[in-house]
Amino acid sequence: MWTYRHLFKQILGSLLFIAICSGYHPAMAETTSDSEAHHAQHSQDWPGIYQGFLPCADCTGVKTTLALNKNNSYMLISQFIGKSEREFVEKGKFTWGDKTNTIVLTPKNSSTTQQYLVAENALIQLDSKGNQYSGKLLDRYTLRRTNIIDNPPSHSSH
Repeated sequence: MWTYRHLFKQILGSLLFIAICSGYHPAMAETTSDSEAHHAQHSQDWPGIYQGFLPCADCTGVKTTLALNKNNSYMLISQFIGKSEREFVEKGKFTWGDKTNTIVLTPKNSSTTQQYLVAENALIQLDSKGNQYSGKLLDRYTLRRTNIIDNPPSHSSH
């Protein structure tokens, strides 16, 4: 029973992201900027769905799915594995940060922000000061871009 429920949640989540992404049809006009701070915004294919298993201080880890839309909106789904089966959904807007290739997520109902470094097919979570984490868990702060047609990666091996 649990496996069907889990599969249903994954399919439902994928369909939700498809619906969100397909509802937006941007104009094809391009703008250029002299600022190097927004280089990733114009040069990389950053919109999409990113998934990963982020570290957690009081649980096994945080199963994370982040969808970035071209209209600078986002949806973040987090589940604290080993603590709760509940999925937390956060929606909001993101802006390009002052540092090169960074985005700042700002939720609709909060002023608490999160920062990510935009890399090729990946987002790297930054600390509250906008710096990369260091140490042996550095790779655990990375969300990888996924193809919504493919099956989502399993987080059970973490």
